[in-house]
Amino acid sequence: MRDKIYFASDFHLGVSPRSTSRARELRIIAWLDTIKVDAKELLLVGDVFDFWFEYSTVVPKGFIRFLGKLAELADLGVKITFFKGNHDMWMFGYLQEELQATIVSDELILELDGKRFFIHHGDGLGPGDTKYKFLKSFFRSRLCQWLFARLHPNLGIGIAQRWSRHSRASNEEPESFLGEDKEWLVQYAKEKLRSTHFDYFVFGHRHLPYDLPLAPDSRIINLGEWIQHFTYAVWDGKDLTLKEWTL
Repeated sequence: MRDKIYFASDFHLGVSPRSTSRARELRIIAWLDTIKVDAKELLLVGDVFDFWFEYSTVVPKGFIRFLGKLAELADLGVKITFFKGNHDMWMFGYLQEELQATIVSDELILELDGKRFFIHHGDGLGPGDTKYKFLKSFFRSRLCQWLFARLHPNLGIGIAQRWSRHSRASNEEPESFLGEDKEWLVQYAKEKLRSTHFDYFVFGHRHLPYDLPLAPDSRIINLGEWIQHFTYAVWDGKDLTLKEWTL
């Protein structure tokens, strides 16, 4: 019976070096093979690709095994949802056309089995980080997308890959939990709860898996990533559980 809903994020497929990306891709495919027997839905909560831009007739090369596995799941009737992350915000119609996937630009609010979910990649939320919030609004603008599309793909994708490497180089320290008062996604979720109840907040972006209570009837789950932690969450109709995938 297909009755489970799976959540994962931050695969960062295509991240340099290419050899580690291929090994990670194969690991993700092995995980997808195990969930295809009972998955009703698969929600990929951003940064699936380390970079993604859809030109009118060109998409970044690679990931063919991963995309093929998603096509297999789609053909089996699994509903697939992609969230735009900060690394792959330039998704347009390609994945929707090829996989019948739903593309979510910001948050998605779902009611599942009587429980309310607030789902978002997590970038640009919470207090501070005004520089990134400005850049995000610019990168998502039609003007920026039109200008970038004027670049030859070899140049445009090359620039984006260098930007991505620079971004990671400035954040080389391993992720550690900062405490509830300093974790911006925790603070954001607590602020949302002041006006609207959600049973679950589900985020990516923060490369650190955690599952924390926010109130007696509300929790926040960060999905982690698939570079070191290989974590995901599954909803079985009663509980949302954070798990680690091991071969």
